[in-house]
Amino acid sequence: MSLQRVLPFTKSLLEQIVASGDRVIDATAGNGHDTLFLAQLTGPDGTVFAFDIQKEAIEATKTRVEGFHHVRLIHDSHAKISEYVDSPISAAVFNLGYLPKGDHSIITKSQSTLSAMEQCLELLQPNGLLLVVIYSGHEGGSEERDAVMEFVRTLPQTNFDVLQYGFINQQHSPPFLVAVEKKLKKN
Repeated sequence: MSLQRVLPFTKSLLEQIVASGDRVIDATAGNGHDTLFLAQLTGPDGTVFAFDIQKEAIEATKTRVEGFHHVRLIHDSHAKISEYVDSPISAAVFNLGYLPKGDHSIITKSQSTLSAMEQCLELLQPNGLLLVVIYSGHEGGSEERDAVMEFVRTLPQTNFDVLQYGFINQQHSPPFLVAVEKKLKKN
């Protein structure tokens, strides 16, 4: 056995929770890798909402998911999720930081990220997952990391379970995952 890296572990969690026909959100479409993975998991009866503020990212994702007609590409901020999604979701995934091979000065910011996370938690169905991969080794990254961590630490344990997964002996601010599971409400 070997420990899974952060991105494969994130995918394994998605595989456990996302089923054919589900609605899901890729809050940071980037180059479309997660969008494609979610499109494969949800199948043609599901819906994938993929957000990005960069036209370059939307175009890259569009190319990657060509033929998947159940993917909605949204060239807008993830802070506006509730303007586009109004029905329950089984999962949402974020990859914070900047667009790989893109303009590194365009980064996710804590204010829009926290707003988007709150909206996803509202939309999340019981047992659903909010997955946030945090990259903090760039300018502005540590501020966003700290804001996200403060936010998830305050989530009530009666409603949510929060997991942090990452390698702690790596240099150069390795990425780590924060997974939030919405609990079933007890009557």
